[in-house]
Amino acid sequence: MPLWLDILLLVAAVVLWATGLANGDDVWSLFQQLLGVIALLVVILGGRLLVLELAGLALAIWLPGANSRRLLSTSYRSSEAGQLNSAASESGAKPR
Repeated sequence: MPLWLDILLLVAAVVLWATGLANGDDVWSLFQQLLGVIALLVVILGGRLLVLELAGLALAIWLPGANSRRLLSTSYRSSEAGQLNSAASESGAKPR
């Protein structure tokens, strides 16, 4: 892919993401942000910009895994809180 097309797609991705954040409609905002991500992925995966590919790889390595202790402890606490609140509402007590 030529460099000018990479730059054009990067600019389009940034503009779509920025307008998606500023938009009041949730569905249209999500759609614009999704198009921005797709344009960025086309540049990263279809282009020859090694810097962006390395940044994407670093981000993927930095993200926590699905079986991460941090994720498991967070989901356990939220389900535990839901059980406590439902038990309290059955007994007539105020939820925590």
